Amino acid sequence: MQKNTSLYRRVMNAIFDRGEKNKFNEAFLQGIGGGLTLYDPTRIEYLEKGYNINSTVFSLINIMATKTSSVPYYIKDIEDKQAVKRLEMLEKATNFNMSTQQHIKSLELKEKAYSKSDKPFPMEKPNANQTWSEFISLYKTFLKLDGNVYIYILKPELREGAEPSQVYLLPSQYMQIVVKNNVDFLGVENPIDHYMLTYGKSYIDFKADNVIHIKYANPNYDENGAHLYGMSQLAAALRNIQSSNEATDLNIKTLQNGGAFGFLHGKSIPLSVDQAGEIKDRLKEMKADSGDLSKITAVSSELGFLRMSLTADELKPFEYLKWDAKQIANCLIWSDKLLNSDEGAKYDNVGKAEKWVIVNNIVPDLRLLEEALNDKFLPLFKGYENSCIKWDVMELPEMQVDMETLTSWLNGALDRGVLNREEYRTAINYSQTDLDEMKQFTVTTNTMNLKDALEDDLNMPQ
Repeated sequence: MQKNTSLYRRVMNAIFDRGEKNKFNEAFLQGIGGGLTLYDPTRIEYLEKGYNINSTVFSLINIMATKTSSVPYYIKDIEDKQAVKRLEMLEKATNFNMSTQQHIKSLELKEKAYSKSDKPFPMEKPNANQTWSEFISLYKTFLKLDGNVYIYILKPELREGAEPSQVYLLPSQYMQIVVKNNVDFLGVENPIDHYMLTYGKSYIDFKADNVIHIKYANPNYDENGAHLYGMSQLAAALRNIQSSNEATDLNIKTLQNGGAFGFLHGKSIPLSVDQAGEIKDRLKEMKADSGDLSKITAVSSELGFLRMSLTADELKPFEYLKWDAKQIANCLIWSDKLLNSDEGAKYDNVGKAEKWVIVNNIVPDLRLLEEALNDKFLPLFKGYENSCIKWDVMELPEMQVDMETLTSWLNGALDRGVLNREEYRTAINYSQTDLDEMKQFTVTTNTMNLKDALEDDLNMPQ
């Protein structure tokens, strides 16, 4: 017994010598142990009850997807990692709402950070069925609908160092994450064993190393691994989607029945069953007949009508539809002023709203894609180990700087010798000339060399 106890202590000491226990994985994954993580069935509703039949959801996400796929990008080699970090910090700090000086500073950092020449995308098409524009558009659609994107990289397994041959977007609403059989709670290994596509009776496994999982932040944690998935932005708007669908159905029913329903009755003399039936049959005939006189009939006694429902005007379904549309737009980080809304959609407001959605909707999702491709995709190609892809939203018309304000500031800086003409060209996004004369600092409109100008000032009689 003593030997067994001693052996147990030695084994435990050896285990704890490996490092501190990963209590995070133990807290949220110990109950799974090689099993499927939590599958959220409402994810399919975002597609089937939202995107497929709800015009607001469809319109919003299509606008976002189209805009995202239109943003130009470039691939360059990184020459100064510190400049890359400073540029990213400047963009985040200003939220792309830069002053003239900050705009010029960002262009200077870009010149230092990246190589001058662009590199082509290493794959002409992601796969045989899609273009990159379609791919990026669908990426945005899945991310907004589900909060998750799964990029499957197909690459030859037999040859070491083989480059990817195809790239696919897996349908995120059917994807499940499978945790490893024996998750090492004492280490920092990735607990995900593989991803599973569950559709109908099909269960297809994808190796974790062949899948890039991009997701939104998720504050929901449980023992079934819910935190391994991203949270859909439509989760908070699900009731608004349901309300919008029901309001639309109500409008259709109202149009079909022609108005409110109720009961006909005799005011002074009660109607018999036969009389009521005859009147009902006559009303059906009148409704079916499109003739000019078909809507005129006669009865021998005075009739009354008891209404049993509210009219469309009293229910105000369109007010509910506008409210739901606004809430859905809010959850998807979009402005309802860009939904063909007549209320508050003035020229100045629309211009500000267009820039706002670029900064707060388009940019963050492209940043997620940038990080994923730079970390797990581009390094798989020979010659791209030190390259990065960057989407340049400043090229969009909504993000263009006021050239009149910019050039006015630049002209003053050039005349005072603060900038040279090469830096001036960089500030207005012109290519460099590499001429020595363009790199000289000059003052006034006489283009006098700064050194000569200073000597002239010193030699002037006092």
